[in-house]
Amino acid sequence: MKLGATLYIKNTIEAVALYTEAFGLTLGYHEKFQDGTFMHASLLKNGQEIFAVSESHNDNFVNIMLTSSLEGSRPTMSYGINFESEEEVKRAYEMLAEDGRVLLELGALPWSSCCAEVIDKFGVYWYISV
Repeated sequence: MKLGATLYIKNTIEAVALYTEAFGLTLGYHEKFQDGTFMHASLLKNGQEIFAVSESHNDNFVNIMLTSSLEGSRPTMSYGINFESEEEVKRAYEMLAEDGRVLLELGALPWSSCCAEVIDKFGVYWYISV
């Protein structure tokens, strides 16, 4: 069994570029809408889908996600990415925090030598760690 996760957000072209670089992913199977945004974009690590991104056409939903992140509350769904090294976590943190909102500064916790919580500029909550 595999849990499929799709992020429905605005600005998927920019988001796919950010996520591939921040997380070291590659673009897999993808389809685009006529306006060039992604109808579906699978993001892969070593040939395995990690998650997908789709352009949201529901402005109300996107605004709710972005508003809740500005208020500092956590959404009902969060995504965790476990990296192999602290350097990978730091790179992802810097990229996700840019124009985003940091909920937990980069640092150590009893279960991780390097972790952080960030809501990125697309309104997606990330817990990143070693």
